[in-house]
This record gives sequence, C-alpha cells and structure tokens, in this order.
Amino acid sequence: MSEQQSRTLFGTDGIRGKANQYPITPEMMLKTAMAAAQIFTRGSHRHSVVIGKDTRQSGYMIETALTAGFAAMGIDVALVGPLPTPAVANLTRALRADLGVMISASHNPYHDNGIKFFNSEGNKLNDSEELALEQLILEGKFNLADPYHVGKVRRIDDAMGRYVEYAKATLPRSMRLDGYKIVVDCAHGAGYKVAPKVLWELGADVISIGVAPDGININENCGATSPAALKEAVIKHKADLGIALDGDADRLIMVDENGSVINGDAIMALIATSWHQYGLLKGDSIIATQMSNLGLERYLNKLGLGLIRTAVGDRYVIEAMQSHGCNVGGEQSGHLILSDYCTTGDGLIAALQVLRVIAENQQKLSDIGQPFTPVPQFMRNVRVYNQSIMDESEIQDTLLKAEKSLQQMSGRLLVRPSGTEPLIRVMAEADDQQAIMNIVRQVEEVIVRVNNQ
Repeated sequence: MSEQQSRTLFGTDGIRGKANQYPITPEMMLKTAMAAAQIFTRGSHRHSVVIGKDTRQSGYMIETALTAGFAAMGIDVALVGPLPTPAVANLTRALRADLGVMISASHNPYHDNGIKFFNSEGNKLNDSEELALEQLILEGKFNLADPYHVGKVRRIDDAMGRYVEYAKATLPRSMRLDGYKIVVDCAHGAGYKVAPKVLWELGADVISIGVAPDGININENCGATSPAALKEAVIKHKADLGIALDGDADRLIMVDENGSVINGDAIMALIATSWHQYGLLKGDSIIATQMSNLGLERYLNKLGLGLIRTAVGDRYVIEAMQSHGCNVGGEQSGHLILSDYCTTGDGLIAALQVLRVIAENQQKLSDIGQPFTPVPQFMRNVRVYNQSIMDESEIQDTLLKAEKSLQQMSGRLLVRPSGTEPLIRVMAEADDQQAIMNIVRQVEEVIVRVNNQ
C-alpha cells in the first residue's frame, strides 16, 4: 500500500471535512498543531508559524485551536487573518517562519473547512511528511513546552499590504492597467480585499463582486466554480474582461469581453505561448494533471513543447515542476503555478500575467483566450459509500472494456477517487462526444449498482 493510500486524515490538499465534525473539530485541530510543531521544531532558534484563513465562519474556531496547540508546544504564532492561500505561503517564507498554515476548504461550500500546511520555503508538504504528521496526530504523544517557553501570539497588521506590493511587483515596474475595465469576482472569500486593491492600484477601473463575506456565502453561486455571475457582470458593465477567484484565491477562471469562459488549460496555453516567444519558458514543457484536455497537449506539441502529466492535486504539479525544471504548471480547474513568482497556485498573480500579455500586445482577451480547440470531455461524479468498491471485479472488468474502446478512438479514460469528498470521478475524452458520454454512463451505472449491493 502506498503512503498516499494509507493516509486517512490527509487528502489531495491537506485535511478537509465538515466543520465541527471529525476531523475538523477543535480537539483534532489542537492535536494537529501540536503534532506539526513537534515535527517541524528543528534547531535551537525560536520557532514560528504563520496562520491565515479564508472567510468561513468556522475559521475562528479552527484558528483558535491551532493557535493554542502551537503555543503549547513553544511555537510563536503570527496571525494574518483572511488572506489568499498563496499569500500565506509567501509570508511564511518572507517572515522566515518554520511553517505556514492556511485554514480553508478552497472551493467547497461554507459548511466545509480544512487546513493546508506549507514548509519554511512556502511549499506544500509531500506525501511522506503528511504521513508522518498524521501518524503523530493519531498517536497523540506530545512534548509540551515548559511554562517559560510557551509560544507568543501576535497579529501581523501589514500582512495584506505586504502581499499587495508583492503581487504588483510581479509585473514590470512601468506597466499600468489604465484604460482597462475589469470585473473581479472574489467568491466572498480570502481575496475579497487584496484582489480589487491590486487591480485598482495598477490603474484599472475595477468592478468588484463577491466581496461581502458573511461567513456562510463563500463560493455560493459565485467565484471560479460558478462563473455565471461574472459573465453577467462583464456584459452588463461592458468590461474588457472578468477575473474569478475561488474561496482561498488559489484558482483562476477568466471571462473575455463577450462572456466566454476561459479555464485553466486555456490560461496555461496562453501564458506558455507568450513566455515561449520571449524565451522565458523553462524546460520546454508545462506540467498539468491527468484532467487537462488532450487539445492542450496537441497544441503544445505543434509549438515543439511538451505536456507532462501528474496526479490530480497542485502539489503534485509543483513537485513535477521542480524535478523537470519547468516554471509553468497547473490544473484545468484553475490552479495555476508560475514558479518564477509563487510556490503554489495563485489566481491573482496568474491573472496579472494574462493582463500583461494583453497589454503588451494590445489585444483583447477574446483574441488570445482560446489558443486551442478542446477535445470533448465528459465527467460524472458518482457518490459512493466506500471508495474501495473500485477494486470489485465487475467494476474493473467494465473499466478495462471502456479503456479499450477509447484507445481505438485515440481517447482516454480517467477514473479516480476524490480526495475531498466520498465520490468517484469518471472522465472520458475523445473526439467523438456521443461515444464518450455513453462510455462514462456505462461505467457510472456499474459503480452505482455495485455500490448499492
């Protein structure tokens, strides 16, 4: 059994679940902080952790429990409040902290929450580190600090300003966005203050939506997972383009002036094309997951570039970027990693790079926003009682037949368990739309039948 399979707390992006239900309870968050402190306390220096969060109501509960756990182990805590996940990663490195923690369930509804960890370099933990951390959490044996060495807690008042200036500095100093009308949808999430501020300070005429968080409206019919509101606002205001972030602002989906949605694959293609032309693309390839469209791969191949695929999850993309020496990677869903500027997905910084291409070439987003024709994809999410049913012979036989059918059409089948929900995701891709729909539905029917036996 692999380390990834043997983990029970950690999924594809940290620990996640329903707030105030196991494992997202104050008790478990306390233990998680204590375990992380014990593992990442190295050397005799005074250790510290940066803790950020999105706008979920349950964030207060989790923040308090984590703070107590770290302080009890002698770790100083720097609280930065609601900030994008990439800002927490950036501040962890900038403040020379030993660890960073983001409290968020990303694109999930408000009733979910979770935590993501970053090491001192701003990178997410690898599988072996998460496994070691999980084992210590469940074991529950911690070496508490003596009264004299209990950790101190402080708030970083200028955290937002630090990230705003950092984001702006990813563009050439002379570049301005004067004359551009931009709609930004912040999903009532972590980017609700910083994203409009960055765009406005760069000179844009900014229309902000999704910027009134109340603790429960995060991602609700807005943001990167629901771009309909953004499309409507772009057309209504006759804007040049729209930017949609998700709840923790590490995803980006864009909308051009005509209301056409531009997903992560298209944005990666756009940036990679521009960087390749200017000699900035490293490794002559980009890194993407198994979910990225076959059309992206064909497009890059025509440019003499490669597409290297990884397992789903932006940390796997980042690991592959590091091992292959690439500086552009991401996911179709909008996680976009530009490692020249950030160590994790950053929706705002990716949007700024798209704006740079538009401004430098004096083009509309509709002119460059769809660099390739996507190959038809069809996906179904199948809810199951236990993801282990995928080992059943009836399901395996069905998958084998489906794969053979798709291979004859130069297509592919991807079946994987969700790392955040009790779902099996079934996706097929080929030039024949009707054929892939039939194949996916056949697979879905068998999974449902076995699940209900």
